[in-house]
Amino acid sequence: MFRRLLWKMIVGNRGRLMVALVAVISGAAVISALLNLQFDIERKLTQEFRVLGANVVIAPAQQPRPAASATDGALDSPSLIDEGAALAAVDRNRTGELEAAAPFLYFVANVEETPVIVAGTWLDQLRPLNPSWQVTGRWIETRGNDSLCIVGQNVAQHLNLSAGEALDVSYAGRVAHLNVAGVADSGGSEDNQIFMDEKTAQQLTGQIGQIAVVQLNVRGTPEDIQQYASRLGAELPNDDVHPIRDVAAGEGALLSRIRLLIAAMVGLILVLTALCVLATMAALAMERRADVGLMKALGGSISRILGLFLTEVGVLGAAGGLAGCLVGIILSRWMGEHVFGTTISPRWDAIPLTVAMMIAAALAGGLPLRMLGGVKPAVILRGD
Repeated sequence: MFRRLLWKMIVGNRGRLMVALVAVISGAAVISALLNLQFDIERKLTQEFRVLGANVVIAPAQQPRPAASATDGALDSPSLIDEGAALAAVDRNRTGELEAAAPFLYFVANVEETPVIVAGTWLDQLRPLNPSWQVTGRWIETRGNDSLCIVGQNVAQHLNLSAGEALDVSYAGRVAHLNVAGVADSGGSEDNQIFMDEKTAQQLTGQIGQIAVVQLNVRGTPEDIQQYASRLGAELPNDDVHPIRDVAAGEGALLSRIRLLIAAMVGLILVLTALCVLATMAALAMERRADVGLMKALGGSISRILGLFLTEVGVLGAAGGLAGCLVGIILSRWMGEHVFGTTISPRWDAIPLTVAMMIAAALAGGLPLRMLGGVKPAVILRGD
């Protein structure tokens, strides 16, 4: 009997209920899309920020001393770290979080009697470390190419170099003969540098087994990056292991703001949905006074009558929430493609959460139905 009465109430008032149903579906669609975006936002933002380059650095603990001339046989920054110990620690922590890592040895050399900053590194790691760089020519994909180099665009313009041309890098009477594989446009200080093979740089400077820094590109949230740096730092107590604050802090600040914005929008949509349901149910409460009076006269209890009406509202919220979730999946894909340039993966755990919120909003909007508990059967049956 309860189910038959519920069905008759829904069918008999489908016109008014349809208005509330549309409001619930609309609210559920936007909330579902926002929740899909919220659950996937960390991974998307992490991918976007990895384009900015390395976010963890292993550096000497002490402050570097003043730079020396490229002609006196001394390295520019004598504060160096042991390459073997640093890379061994990186290998021991080579988990799924680590996307790329490379040592760097910096010095000032001469090219055609022009002082140029040279970085010795693993050339095959330049691309995963710096995916945003634009390279004219080609990347170097294999390690140990001691005759190849990548030249920053400012150096290439100053020395009139292009991909495929040769250049000589001289330091303290030693010379390395290199060929330009590509010209890099980084948009930063790297445009003023030449990147050559790390072993060749060590032989040229005489600093065998020594490096200036190790740069790492670590995937994860700012907290994950900090934890990774802490684990690495525990194995290298004599070195300074730290996240690059600008990248990690920027990612964390943006993530917090987006989360706050999504939470505020979800709260606002729930309030608006509840108000729309409230208006519909207030009108229905006035129309159902006669029905409630008759139910009470036939022996129906207040709790059972109100339970019937609130169940109707709950069914409205559940049906609208489920339909809105399906629309929200499509909406989240559109948001992902236009905001992040990639597809947001549907998160099925967002569906029960959305449905639960819409049921709660619908029940909050059904508060006017509680006024029906005060209806007096005698008054209704007299026609007053």
